[in-house]
Amino acid sequence: MFSNYLIGLREGLEASLVVCILIAYLVKTDRRDALKPIWAGIAVAIALAFGFGCALEFGSQELTFQAQEALGGSLSILAVGLVTWMVFWMRRTARHLKSELHGRLDAALAMGTGALVATAFLAVGREGLETALFVWASVHAASDGTPRPLLGVALGLLTAVLLGWLFYRGALRINLAKFFTWTGGMLVVVAAGVLAYGFHDLQEADFLPGLSDKAFDISGTIPPDSWYGTLLKGVFNFQPDPTTLQVAVWLLYLLPTLALFLAPTRTKTPTPVHDKV
Repeated sequence: MFSNYLIGLREGLEASLVVCILIAYLVKTDRRDALKPIWAGIAVAIALAFGFGCALEFGSQELTFQAQEALGGSLSILAVGLVTWMVFWMRRTARHLKSELHGRLDAALAMGTGALVATAFLAVGREGLETALFVWASVHAASDGTPRPLLGVALGLLTAVLLGWLFYRGALRINLAKFFTWTGGMLVVVAAGVLAYGFHDLQEADFLPGLSDKAFDISGTIPPDSWYGTLLKGVFNFQPDPTTLQVAVWLLYLLPTLALFLAPTRTKTPTPVHDKV
């Protein structure tokens, strides 16, 4: 549940910050007439992300077991690729996100209503589609027959909305660069588990060999139905009897990706960013 809460919080907060920056800029520049097109673009982006998530969930139920596993594995790998790109992109651009969005908004204001709708839609829609895909893949990987994974995502999104509102009101200030670095590192750990599970799905679909080749089996020590087994699966997508391929993929992704992500970056003027939209 924690891993899904983290996904909802991290992804939802990015979208919330984008919305706050757009709205605050229009209010401060006395362009309240442009708020309706912005909210329209945001609403379309949210509806698209929700529809995409529903299509993934309900569309996959009509497939055969083998097709479901193949689809789940492929989308899990795609989701990890997108999320990995996203956390590195946000780490690099968090300091300049506000000025970048202001520039886009100025250009859209000069072009008219349609451009405003498109700007808001593109700014929020990308986050929404990435969130829907990664949430689906993570919930699919961590599914234990209970609504806890979805509950974790919902709580994370609600927390992100609340934080976004507090940022907008000026009641909360944080160092965004540090926040996205820490949450991004944790998200890389979650993504490693999703990636390993995606390869396991492809093995179950007979797309990849080695399903019976177990790296180890500690089910007797950490039963999957125990509270600590459930906790490990919910946080790290831990599996007590992974295949050799799963372990190899997990290590080959996690170690270099986390090392690169946490490596210090060289900046000429490392001014901290505080969220005051």
